[in-house]
Amino acid sequence: MQVVGYETDVASDSPDADGDSERGPIAEADGPIGGGLYVASGGAVDFVDASPGTELAFGLGERRCAGTVHEGDHVACDAPTAPYCDDHSRVWVCARCTGTCLKDEMDCHETHAMYLAAFAPDVLKVGVTKEWRLGTRLREQGADRAAHIRTFPNGRIAREVEAELAAGDDLVDRVRVPTKLDGFGRAVDEAAWGALLDRFDPIERFAFDYGLDLDERPVAETMAAGTVRGWKGRVLVLDRGGSTYAVDARDLVGYELTDAVPERELQSSLGAFGG
Repeated sequence: MQVVGYETDVASDSPDADGDSERGPIAEADGPIGGGLYVASGGAVDFVDASPGTELAFGLGERRCAGTVHEGDHVACDAPTAPYCDDHSRVWVCARCTGTCLKDEMDCHETHAMYLAAFAPDVLKVGVTKEWRLGTRLREQGADRAAHIRTFPNGRIAREVEAELAAGDDLVDRVRVPTKLDGFGRAVDEAAWGALLDRFDPIERFAFDYGLDLDERPVAETMAAGTVRGWKGRVLVLDRGGSTYAVDARDLVGYELTDAVPERELQSSLGAFGG
């Protein structure tokens, strides 16, 4: 069976989801987040639970394009490009918008929220989302701190202001997963975060705890075996062999899952040696 998507309580790359899917509001309570993987076999799509405490015991086989899902059925693709080939790549054009609509017709007429987000220890981001998705958007990115700073009548105006702020030296509009992983197990630089907020008049502030209880940064790996500790955004955190690993779920998409868990050497965290 092939991994064709993933989903957590707050972040989704399910076979039927786009970059800003119309998912309803979620509870914003702190604590462990559940999730799982969508897998396809013989055209059928199933969900493999990966909630905290779950034992995963899969090896990774060959990786290729994850294909597509149409009306609930998986359409396989043999292209070697992963996670998706050019024919099956899904690009959400709104993520690239800076105020000039890239669609044939502008459709972002809903109220949009502009937010600031902090990723430990000191990466500061500005972003925009539909106002009703604000809490969901922040947690699906794995933000540690956040603040709603402005509200706009539509997405076009919001994106224009976002682009202006991101052009400065202290804010970015995109944070890659490896950068986020550098902050796992670390605290936010409260002085830097406080100085940023002093420049604005926040409408609402957020502080998130994902229930991972990390004392140090987990080791970045691509695997599907171990005890699930939890999720932070799209990052799956696994305990295995005395060490803790962080898996970017997108890096699993396209892989064939096998029943044989490899006994290969894995990089161990310092905690595995009692250090």
